[in-house]
Amino acid sequence: MSRHPTIKWAQRSDKLFITVELPDAKNVKLKLEPEGKFLFSATAGADNVPYEVDLDLFDKINVDESKSSTTSRSIVYLVKKAEEKWWSRLIKQEGLRPVFLKVDWDKWVDEDEEDGKPVPDMDFGDMDFSKLNMGEDPSDFDADVTEGDDDDSDTEEVEEEENSEPKAAVPPSTEPEVKA
Repeated sequence: MSRHPTIKWAQRSDKLFITVELPDAKNVKLKLEPEGKFLFSATAGADNVPYEVDLDLFDKINVDESKSSTTSRSIVYLVKKAEEKWWSRLIKQEGLRPVFLKVDWDKWVDEDEEDGKPVPDMDFGDMDFSKLNMGEDPSDFDADVTEGDDDDSDTEEVEEEENSEPKAAVPPSTEPEVKA
């Protein structure tokens, strides 16, 4: 019985990146078919455990222009799409995707970002935040007073405590109160 290796994928309008994560893979075989069939098999590990994947890709592919690259950790396939368009998913199967199939966020580019222009990031380098009034008047700021605490009862209590005699601190009892 064979297992499924983890497969990561990403796309552009004209190609797919399919990465099979299988360290120390041996006897690697890949078969691509123009109608979108992706067949992979290999063995890995000390026991030569067989791994297989049979995917029906979402649309047709160009087998002649597709390439592969093998490293000690993974096998990366650059699969050329037959038509230059974005696919809504990798495989034809709708519903829940197989658990071994994951998005490769390291290679992922959104459709609207593909034109090569970087998405403008928020550069605040030349903005002076001290000139912004963030709803507070700096002269009204009082770090000791919480919002909604308009009375000065705190200062009166402090004055009363200063004038009264010190009280002995009694720790709260952990014993339940017994009522007779």
